[in-house]
Amino acid sequence: MHRLRTLLTPLDVVSIGFLAFLMALCLIFSARVEHWALLVVVDLAVMAAIIGLAWMAERRPLSVWRHVHRWYCYPIVLGVFKQLYFMVRPIHPVDYDQVFIAIDRWMFGTDPTVWMYQFAHPVLTEVLQTAYFSYYLLFIIVGVQIYRRYPVREFDHAAFLIVFGFYLSYLGYFLMPAIGPRFTLHDFHTLNTELPGLLNTEWMRDFINAGESLPKGHPDPASVVQRDVFPSGHTQMTLLCVLLAFRYNLPAKWIVAVLATFLIVATVYLRYHYVVDLLGGVAFFAFTVWSGDLFQDFWERAKGSQG
Repeated sequence: MHRLRTLLTPLDVVSIGFLAFLMALCLIFSARVEHWALLVVVDLAVMAAIIGLAWMAERRPLSVWRHVHRWYCYPIVLGVFKQLYFMVRPIHPVDYDQVFIAIDRWMFGTDPTVWMYQFAHPVLTEVLQTAYFSYYLLFIIVGVQIYRRYPVREFDHAAFLIVFGFYLSYLGYFLMPAIGPRFTLHDFHTLNTELPGLLNTEWMRDFINAGESLPKGHPDPASVVQRDVFPSGHTQMTLLCVLLAFRYNLPAKWIVAVLATFLIVATVYLRYHYVVDLLGGVAFFAFTVWSGDLFQDFWERAKGSQG
Protein backbone atom coordinates (compact mmCIF):
# COMPACT_ATOMS: atom_id res chain seq x y z
CA MET A 1 0.00 0.00 0.00
CA HIS A 2 2.86 2.36 0.86
CA ARG A 3 4.52 1.60 -2.47
CA LEU A 4 1.29 2.33 -4.34
CA ARG A 5 0.83 5.61 -2.49
CA THR A 6 4.25 6.84 -3.54
CA LEU A 7 3.59 5.89 -7.16
CA LEU A 8 0.22 7.53 -7.68
CA THR A 9 -0.38 11.21 -8.37
CA PRO A 10 -3.57 12.92 -7.16
CA LEU A 11 -4.86 12.60 -10.73
CA ASP A 12 -4.31 8.83 -10.59
CA VAL A 13 -6.07 8.59 -7.25
CA VAL A 14 -9.17 10.56 -8.24
CA SER A 15 -9.44 8.72 -11.57
CA ILE A 16 -9.23 5.32 -9.92
CA GLY A 17 -11.71 6.46 -7.29
CA PHE A 18 -14.23 7.71 -9.85
CA LEU A 19 -13.93 4.55 -11.92
CA ALA A 20 -14.53 2.53 -8.76
CA PHE A 21 -17.63 4.65 -8.13
CA LEU A 22 -18.93 3.94 -11.64
CA MET A 23 -18.25 0.23 -11.16
CA ALA A 24 -20.22 0.26 -7.93
CA LEU A 25 -23.16 1.94 -9.68
CA CYS A 26 -23.02 -0.65 -12.47
CA LEU A 27 -23.17 -3.46 -9.92
CA ILE A 28 -25.93 -1.87 -7.84
CA PHE A 29 -28.06 -1.04 -10.88
CA SER A 30 -27.11 -4.02 -13.02
CA ALA A 31 -30.79 -4.72 -13.68
CA ARG A 32 -31.10 -1.29 -15.38
CA VAL A 33 -27.69 -0.75 -17.01
CA GLU A 34 -27.72 -2.90 -20.10
CA HIS A 35 -23.97 -3.27 -20.63
CA TRP A 36 -22.97 -3.22 -16.96
CA ALA A 37 -20.64 -6.23 -17.11
CA LEU A 38 -18.68 -4.84 -20.06
CA LEU A 39 -18.43 -1.44 -18.38
CA VAL A 40 -17.07 -3.04 -15.20
CA VAL A 41 -14.44 -4.95 -17.16
CA VAL A 42 -13.39 -1.81 -19.05
CA ASP A 43 -13.19 0.21 -15.82
CA LEU A 44 -11.03 -2.46 -14.19
CA ALA A 45 -8.75 -2.50 -17.22
CA VAL A 46 -8.39 1.29 -17.17
CA MET A 47 -7.64 1.25 -13.43
CA ALA A 48 -4.93 -1.35 -14.00
CA ALA A 49 -3.55 0.72 -16.89
CA ILE A 50 -3.33 3.82 -14.68
CA ILE A 51 -1.34 1.93 -12.06
CA GLY A 52 0.86 0.43 -14.78
CA LEU A 53 1.54 3.84 -16.29
CA ALA A 54 2.45 5.26 -12.89
CA TRP A 55 4.88 2.38 -12.30
CA MET A 56 6.49 2.71 -15.74
CA ALA A 57 6.76 6.49 -15.40
CA GLU A 58 8.65 6.16 -12.12
CA ARG A 59 10.85 3.33 -13.35
CA ARG A 60 11.76 5.17 -16.57
CA PRO A 61 11.29 8.87 -15.81
CA LEU A 62 12.93 10.06 -19.05
CA SER A 63 11.02 7.71 -21.34
CA VAL A 64 7.80 8.15 -23.30
CA TRP A 65 5.92 6.53 -20.39
CA ARG A 66 6.35 9.72 -18.36
CA HIS A 67 4.57 11.73 -21.05
CA VAL A 68 1.81 9.15 -21.50
CA HIS A 69 1.28 9.07 -17.72
CA ARG A 70 0.79 12.83 -17.68
CA TRP A 71 -1.40 13.16 -20.77
CA TYR A 72 -3.81 10.27 -20.28
CA CYS A 73 -5.92 12.81 -18.41
CA TYR A 74 -7.39 14.02 -21.70
CA PRO A 75 -8.66 10.75 -23.19
CA ILE A 76 -9.91 9.44 -19.84
CA VAL A 77 -12.40 12.27 -19.32
CA LEU A 78 -13.77 11.65 -22.81
CA GLY A 79 -14.00 7.92 -22.21
CA VAL A 80 -15.77 8.35 -18.89
CA PHE A 81 -18.17 10.85 -20.49
CA LYS A 82 -19.17 8.24 -23.06
CA GLN A 83 -19.65 5.67 -20.32
CA LEU A 84 -22.15 7.99 -18.65
CA TYR A 85 -24.32 7.71 -21.75
CA PHE A 86 -25.05 4.10 -20.85
CA MET A 87 -25.62 4.84 -17.17
CA VAL A 88 -27.25 8.18 -16.38
CA ARG A 89 -30.67 7.71 -17.93
CA PRO A 90 -31.14 4.05 -16.90
CA ILE A 91 -30.17 4.88 -13.31
CA HIS A 92 -32.05 8.21 -13.06
CA PRO A 93 -34.69 8.29 -15.83
CA VAL A 94 -36.22 11.65 -14.81
CA ASP A 95 -35.29 14.84 -16.67
CA TYR A 96 -35.26 18.07 -14.65
CA ASP A 97 -35.66 20.51 -17.52
CA GLN A 98 -38.99 21.83 -16.25
CA VAL A 99 -37.34 22.68 -12.92
CA PHE A 100 -34.59 24.62 -14.66
CA ILE A 101 -37.07 26.38 -16.96
CA ALA A 102 -39.13 27.44 -13.94
CA ILE A 103 -36.05 28.81 -12.15
CA ASP A 104 -34.97 30.79 -15.22
CA ARG A 105 -38.46 32.24 -15.59
CA TRP A 106 -38.53 33.13 -11.89
CA MET A 107 -35.20 34.95 -12.22
CA PHE A 108 -35.80 36.70 -15.55
CA GLY A 109 -39.54 36.63 -16.16
CA THR A 110 -38.91 34.92 -19.51
CA ASP A 111 -36.86 32.20 -21.17
CA PRO A 112 -33.36 33.60 -21.78
CA THR A 113 -32.79 31.55 -24.95
CA VAL A 114 -36.05 32.91 -26.41
CA TRP A 115 -35.17 36.47 -25.38
CA MET A 116 -31.69 36.24 -26.95
CA TYR A 117 -33.17 35.23 -30.30
CA GLN A 118 -33.86 38.91 -31.04
CA PHE A 119 -30.10 39.40 -31.41
CA ALA A 120 -29.62 36.45 -33.77
CA HIS A 121 -27.47 37.09 -36.83
CA PRO A 122 -25.44 34.66 -38.97
CA VAL A 123 -22.17 36.44 -38.18
CA LEU A 124 -22.83 36.39 -34.45
CA THR A 125 -23.92 32.76 -34.63
CA GLU A 126 -20.74 31.80 -36.50
CA VAL A 127 -18.55 33.58 -33.95
CA LEU A 128 -20.31 32.08 -30.94
CA GLN A 129 -20.50 28.57 -32.41
CA THR A 130 -16.76 28.76 -33.09
CA ALA A 131 -16.14 29.92 -29.53
CA TYR A 132 -18.30 27.11 -28.18
CA PHE A 133 -16.39 24.61 -30.32
CA SER A 134 -13.06 25.97 -29.02
CA TYR A 135 -13.92 24.42 -25.66
CA TYR A 136 -12.22 21.26 -26.87
CA LEU A 137 -9.00 23.18 -27.56
CA LEU A 138 -8.73 25.28 -24.39
CA PHE A 139 -7.47 22.39 -22.28
CA ILE A 140 -4.79 21.54 -24.83
CA ILE A 141 -3.65 25.18 -25.07
CA VAL A 142 -3.43 25.54 -21.30
CA GLY A 143 -1.97 22.07 -20.73
CA VAL A 144 0.76 22.36 -23.37
CA GLN A 145 1.88 25.77 -22.15
CA ILE A 146 2.07 24.66 -18.52
CA TYR A 147 3.87 21.46 -19.54
CA ARG A 148 6.50 23.39 -21.52
CA ARG A 149 7.07 26.26 -19.08
CA TYR A 150 6.87 24.65 -15.63
CA PRO A 151 8.14 21.62 -13.71
CA VAL A 152 6.08 18.48 -14.20
CA ARG A 153 4.72 18.81 -10.66
CA GLU A 154 2.89 21.98 -11.70
CA PHE A 155 1.41 20.24 -14.73
CA ASP A 156 0.22 17.44 -12.44
CA HIS A 157 -1.50 20.01 -10.25
CA ALA A 158 -3.28 21.67 -13.18
CA ALA A 159 -4.22 18.35 -14.84
CA PHE A 160 -5.66 17.10 -11.57
CA LEU A 161 -7.90 20.16 -11.18
CA ILE A 162 -9.19 19.77 -14.73
CA VAL A 163 -9.97 16.07 -14.43
CA PHE A 164 -11.37 16.48 -10.92
CA GLY A 165 -13.65 19.23 -12.22
CA PHE A 166 -14.93 16.99 -14.98
CA TYR A 167 -15.70 14.20 -12.52
CA LEU A 168 -17.61 16.59 -10.26
CA SER A 169 -19.70 17.80 -13.19
CA TYR A 170 -20.46 14.18 -14.08
CA LEU A 171 -21.92 13.73 -10.62
CA GLY A 172 -24.29 16.60 -11.41
CA TYR A 173 -25.50 14.74 -14.50
CA PHE A 174 -26.46 11.79 -12.32
CA LEU A 175 -28.19 13.96 -9.73
CA MET A 176 -30.24 16.20 -12.05
CA PRO A 177 -30.31 14.89 -15.64
CA ALA A 178 -31.54 17.29 -18.33
CA ILE A 179 -31.34 17.79 -22.10
CA GLY A 180 -31.42 21.58 -22.51
CA PRO A 181 -33.56 24.27 -24.15
CA ARG A 182 -32.78 23.34 -27.76
CA PHE A 183 -35.02 20.32 -27.17
CA THR A 184 -37.55 21.65 -24.65
CA LEU A 185 -38.14 25.31 -25.55
CA HIS A 186 -37.23 25.15 -29.23
CA ASP A 187 -37.59 22.79 -32.16
CA PHE A 188 -34.25 21.03 -32.49
CA HIS A 189 -34.95 20.13 -36.12
CA THR A 190 -35.20 23.80 -37.14
CA LEU A 191 -32.07 24.97 -35.33
CA ASN A 192 -29.99 25.37 -38.49
CA THR A 193 -32.82 27.38 -40.05
CA GLU A 194 -33.50 29.62 -37.04
CA LEU A 195 -29.85 30.13 -36.05
CA PRO A 196 -27.88 29.78 -39.29
CA GLY A 197 -24.19 30.56 -39.36
CA LEU A 198 -21.89 31.21 -42.28
CA LEU A 199 -19.38 28.52 -43.26
CA ASN A 200 -18.62 26.27 -40.31
CA THR A 201 -21.55 26.43 -37.91
CA GLU A 202 -23.44 23.41 -39.19
CA TRP A 203 -20.55 20.95 -39.22
CA MET A 204 -19.43 22.11 -35.78
CA ARG A 205 -22.94 21.47 -34.49
CA ASP A 206 -22.91 18.02 -36.06
CA PHE A 207 -19.57 17.27 -34.42
CA ILE A 208 -20.83 18.36 -31.00
CA ASN A 209 -24.05 16.39 -31.46
CA ALA A 210 -22.08 13.27 -32.36
CA GLY A 211 -20.05 13.70 -29.19
CA GLU A 212 -23.34 13.69 -27.28
CA SER A 213 -24.34 10.41 -28.97
CA LEU A 214 -26.92 12.16 -31.16
CA PRO A 215 -26.95 10.81 -34.74
CA LYS A 216 -27.73 13.31 -37.48
CA GLY A 217 -31.32 13.12 -38.64
CA HIS A 218 -32.61 11.09 -35.70
CA PRO A 219 -36.42 11.43 -35.59
CA ASP A 220 -36.57 11.76 -31.79
CA PRO A 221 -33.31 13.41 -30.70
CA ALA A 222 -34.50 14.23 -27.17
CA SER A 223 -34.86 10.54 -26.40
CA VAL A 224 -31.26 9.62 -27.25
CA VAL A 225 -29.14 12.69 -26.52
CA GLN A 226 -26.77 12.54 -23.55
CA ARG A 227 -28.04 14.01 -20.28
CA ASP A 228 -25.27 16.55 -19.63
CA VAL A 229 -26.85 19.95 -19.00
CA PHE A 230 -26.59 20.65 -15.26
CA PRO A 231 -24.15 21.93 -14.27
CA SER A 232 -22.83 23.63 -17.37
CA GLY A 233 -19.50 21.89 -17.74
CA HIS A 234 -18.60 24.40 -20.44
CA THR A 235 -18.94 27.20 -17.89
CA GLN A 236 -17.29 25.32 -15.02
CA MET A 237 -14.31 24.03 -16.98
CA THR A 238 -13.81 27.18 -19.06
CA LEU A 239 -13.55 29.24 -15.88
CA LEU A 240 -11.04 26.70 -14.60
CA CYS A 241 -8.96 27.13 -17.77
CA VAL A 242 -9.00 30.91 -17.28
CA LEU A 243 -7.94 30.52 -13.65
CA LEU A 244 -5.04 28.24 -14.60
CA ALA A 245 -3.97 30.51 -17.46
CA PHE A 246 -3.69 33.47 -15.10
CA ARG A 247 -2.39 31.46 -12.14
CA TYR A 248 0.57 30.33 -14.26
CA ASN A 249 0.79 33.60 -16.22
CA LEU A 250 0.62 31.80 -19.55
CA PRO A 251 1.29 33.70 -22.80
CA ALA A 252 -2.17 32.74 -24.06
CA LYS A 253 -4.01 33.89 -20.94
CA TRP A 254 -5.84 36.78 -22.62
CA ILE A 255 -6.74 34.64 -25.62
CA VAL A 256 -8.19 32.09 -23.23
CA ALA A 257 -10.08 34.81 -21.36
CA VAL A 258 -11.64 36.25 -24.53
CA LEU A 259 -12.60 32.81 -25.84
CA ALA A 260 -14.08 32.00 -22.44
CA THR A 261 -16.27 35.11 -22.48
CA PHE A 262 -17.71 34.33 -25.90
CA LEU A 263 -18.02 30.64 -25.03
CA ILE A 264 -20.10 31.23 -21.92
CA VAL A 265 -22.43 33.62 -23.78
CA ALA A 266 -22.71 30.99 -26.51
CA THR A 267 -24.02 28.33 -24.13
CA VAL A 268 -27.30 30.25 -23.84
CA TYR A 269 -27.42 31.98 -27.24
CA LEU A 270 -26.96 28.64 -29.02
CA ARG A 271 -29.61 27.03 -26.76
CA TYR A 272 -27.39 24.42 -25.18
CA HIS A 273 -28.03 25.59 -21.60
CA TYR A 274 -30.41 27.39 -19.28
CA VAL A 275 -28.93 30.27 -17.28
CA VAL A 276 -29.33 28.27 -14.07
CA ASP A 277 -26.93 25.73 -15.61
CA LEU A 278 -24.33 28.47 -15.88
CA LEU A 279 -24.85 29.43 -12.23
CA GLY A 280 -24.44 25.77 -11.34
CA GLY A 281 -21.23 25.72 -13.38
CA VAL A 282 -19.88 28.71 -11.44
CA ALA A 283 -20.68 26.98 -8.14
CA PHE A 284 -19.06 23.73 -9.28
CA PHE A 285 -16.00 25.70 -10.46
CA ALA A 286 -15.57 27.29 -7.03
CA PHE A 287 -15.99 23.93 -5.28
CA THR A 288 -13.53 22.28 -7.69
CA VAL A 289 -10.78 24.77 -6.91
CA TRP A 290 -11.39 24.78 -3.15
CA SER A 291 -11.72 21.03 -2.64
CA GLY A 292 -9.15 20.15 -5.32
CA ASP A 293 -6.42 22.23 -3.73
CA LEU A 294 -7.26 20.73 -0.34
CA PHE A 295 -7.09 17.17 -1.66
CA GLN A 296 -3.77 17.73 -3.39
CA ASP A 297 -2.26 19.20 -0.22
CA PHE A 298 -3.58 16.22 1.75
CA TRP A 299 -2.18 13.68 -0.71
CA GLU A 300 1.26 15.32 -0.84
CA ARG A 301 1.41 15.38 2.96
CA ALA A 302 0.33 11.74 3.10
CA LYS A 303 3.07 10.77 0.62
CA GLY A 304 5.63 12.82 2.53
CA SER A 305 4.74 11.24 5.85
CA GLN A 306 5.32 7.80 4.36
CA GLY A 307 8.56 8.74 2.65
